[in-house]
Amino acid sequence: MRITSKGQVTIPQAVREKFGLLPDTEVDFVVKRNAVHLVKAKRPARPDRGQTIVSRLKGTSTVRMTTDEILALTRK
Repeated sequence: MRITSKGQVTIPQAVREKFGLLPDTEVDFVVKRNAVHLVKAKRPARPDRGQTIVSRLKGTSTVRMTTDEILALTRK
């Protein structure tokens, strides 16, 4: 396997599947002696898209309706 001019390398599919390395999985590089280990990050370095959207919208509603009232509107 070769490293590209941008410093990228493709992780083989079998390895990704075995260790659950899905798209957008945050990883860290750990240097130990003369080796580099790729490990899943313990916590994401940044919030994912869904978390970002929810945090932006949280507390912005001006409508005072119960959940049941909102569901009734969407089901009509």
